[in-house]
Amino acid sequence: MTKKDIVKSISEKINMTQLMTKEIVQETFDTIVETLVREGRIELRNFGVFEAKKRAARRARNPRTSERVDVPAKIVVTFKPGKKMEEMVRNMDPEVLTGGMTAVGESPAPAVTSMDASSMEEPTAEGSTGGYVDPASQSGLDQDTETEI
Repeated sequence: MTKKDIVKSISEKINMTQLMTKEIVQETFDTIVETLVREGRIELRNFGVFEAKKRAARRARNPRTSERVDVPAKIVVTFKPGKKMEEMVRNMDPEVLTGGMTAVGESPAPAVTSMDASSMEEPTAEGSTGGYVDPASQSGLDQDTETEI
C-alpha cells in the first residue's frame, strides 16, 4: 500500500476529497517526523513508538571480500509496534504474506517474525556479527539489528 492508496481509502471513508485528505495525511507524516527530530521519540497509542537511537561506531566485515570496514556512529529510527498492532498482525491471514501463491500441496510460507536486538549476536573482536548479513543490503556490509526507517 502506498501513501496514495491510504489517501484514497481515507477519503472514501470520511467522504472528503482526495486533495484535502492528502494534505491531512502529509501534515500528519510531517508532524511525526518533526516531533521525532525535536524530541527523539513519538508514541502513538495502539500503533507504536518511533524512537531515534544512537548506534555506536563499530567494525564490520564486507562478506564479499572479508575486508574489515569501520562503520561510523550514526542516529537511526527504530519502531516498536503497539500491543493492538502486534495482536492484529499475529492473527493475520498468512496468505497475505505469500500472496496466496503456493505450490500444489504445500502450506503457505510461515509468517515472518520480527527479530529484536537481544536475539542477534554481538560483534566479535574481529568485527564480525557471527555471519549475519542482511540480504537486502546493497552495500554488502553487516547491518544494524533493529529495523531502520
